[in-house]
Amino acid sequence: MDVPNDINDPLTLTVILERVYLDGEVSEEILEETIWAMEDFWAQYEDWQLIHHDEEQVVFQQHVDDISPLLKSNGYFGISDEGVLTIFDGKPNSSNKVIQSFFQIDVEKLESRQHNLLKKGIKVGNKAEYINVLETYRTYTSSP
Repeated sequence: MDVPNDINDPLTLTVILERVYLDGEVSEEILEETIWAMEDFWAQYEDWQLIHHDEEQVVFQQHVDDISPLLKSNGYFGISDEGVLTIFDGKPNSSNKVIQSFFQIDVEKLESRQHNLLKKGIKVGNKAEYINVLETYRTYTSSP
């Protein structure tokens, strides 16, 4: 990065922090930073991966080993009309917005209780539940 002409003049940059969650959601936080010392600036973001930088902005990215806040607040596993295990924004019968799709399920292999659970929607509240549902239903994937 270029150093300002006068050593005493701070550099002002737009800093974009991208967080990428396990479920594929990306959140973006935009900050204005006044930088007096580049070493301090880089040290502040040492846990982030530099994606892009120019004279006006810096983009950092971080992979978060958790599900997104959107998924925690309103995510439901369900099954699409095509039989694909899917996470919906809201219950599958009240919202068709898809957050993430996974794999085709062989509905014939499912017990009726499991099928009904997917039709109603299975709430996803944390990473452990997310992984548990994926592992449970992965055994019912349809063979090509």
